[in-house]
Amino acid sequence: MRSAYDVVVVGAGPNGLAAAITCARAGCDVLLVEGESTVGGGARSAELTLPGFTHDPCSAIHPLGRASPFFARVPLEAHGLEWVDPEVPLAHPLGGGAALLERSLDATAERLGPDGPRYARLFAPLVEQAAALYGDALAPLRVPRHPLLFARFGRHAVRSARSLAERAFAHDAARALFAGCGAHSFLPLEARFSAAFGLVLSAAGHAFGWPCARGGSGRIAGAMAGYLRALGGSVVTGWRVESIRELPTARAYLFDVFPHALARIADGRLPAAYTAALARYRHAPGVFKVDWALASPIPWAAREVGRAGTVHLGGTLDEVSAAEAAVARGEVAASPFVLLAQPSVMDPTRAPAGKHTAWAYCHVPWNSSFDMTGAIEAQVERFAPGFRECVLARHTRAAADYGQTNPNMEGGDIAGGAVDGWQLFARPVARAVPYATPARDIFLCSSATPPGGGVHGMCGYWAARVALRRVFGMRTFIEGNAE
Repeated sequence: MRSAYDVVVVGAGPNGLAAAITCARAGCDVLLVEGESTVGGGARSAELTLPGFTHDPCSAIHPLGRASPFFARVPLEAHGLEWVDPEVPLAHPLGGGAALLERSLDATAERLGPDGPRYARLFAPLVEQAAALYGDALAPLRVPRHPLLFARFGRHAVRSARSLAERAFAHDAARALFAGCGAHSFLPLEARFSAAFGLVLSAAGHAFGWPCARGGSGRIAGAMAGYLRALGGSVVTGWRVESIRELPTARAYLFDVFPHALARIADGRLPAAYTAALARYRHAPGVFKVDWALASPIPWAAREVGRAGTVHLGGTLDEVSAAEAAVARGEVAASPFVLLAQPSVMDPTRAPAGKHTAWAYCHVPWNSSFDMTGAIEAQVERFAPGFRECVLARHTRAAADYGQTNPNMEGGDIAGGAVDGWQLFARPVARAVPYATPARDIFLCSSATPPGGGVHGMCGYWAARVALRRVFGMRTFIEGNAE
């Protein structure tokens, strides 16, 4: 490691990796520093339960993986990334059956019966123009490049998930299917803008699928690191940076860290008013997660659920709404809304022959230490009687434990901070260019900046563009794309 670089990036989650790649592609000499022994942030893999069972400690299903303009422009497949898809992106069991979000919009609408035509009318324009929609949605606040499309999206997105579900649909299946996607917002379903998450995730399922990475989410980060090295970038792991003064000299520093951490690491380089604003940045609720090694597939009562990569467990719109409202009040839901993934359904490399992996999490108050294992498994048993008999081993992680291995997820906040009210737009603080700080050479590129959480790399990409423009005077950032 040398004493000077053009760019130093701290934090090797997908956004830090994307920032480093973008700078390296622009010809900069880049050093990427990661505190853990491997790169990845929320995109890692490990044997958490038994030998031969590969689990993803955080993200496993990636609805925005193919939707990301950044991922679409970099050759990660050449460095070992392979996206694999389930037959069905999403299932939401109800009673003796299930609502399914199929890749085909028409097939989904057909299964929803009387609500099918309404579902198709709502999503068809978004799915048909998906590349344009996600180009605008996965960007900082700006004049959209496709204003009519974005206006159509926006008039529904500003609503609450509950109000849109109740107005758009008349029956439980369609309402519950949309509610589950809206609950990914970590907001009460009655909160404004929770509908945006339902729209974005549902449309992505039809346009791009909800894939996983063959071999584990760590393959995403591994491919990104491999590409960065091929571009000449350097990667150092096992170095948890406590102060910017520890780092080599650089013309620009980009930090894939939570705003609170940036205030500390900047070590006096930022004005007091700005660091105080960073300290006021609010966390989202946390998660409690269970990973399972399974002797057999989950015995779903509705057999079609076994074809889905992701399963939302919580029942009707009213039930999902009640669970998320409890969390918003700072309470633990007795019957939580559970987000479950069964990666081995689409990727048999995750487990020994005949065996399977699955994981599930539910929302809990930030930094909760409450054990939700029983409540989560009760929800699985509700829709898959006999599930517990399939469990060979389990690994659990409470919200309060997340910060031990990933400071960006302190308290179980996997969303990069709350997305309610003003903070949805002013991330991390109210500035015209959210990635820039008052220090000319310090930039923030974590999911606490637009467009927020998810494995898409766009926070890092946009932050790198700002740094390249402001520090290096560059206006071309990805080959063939200039603004």
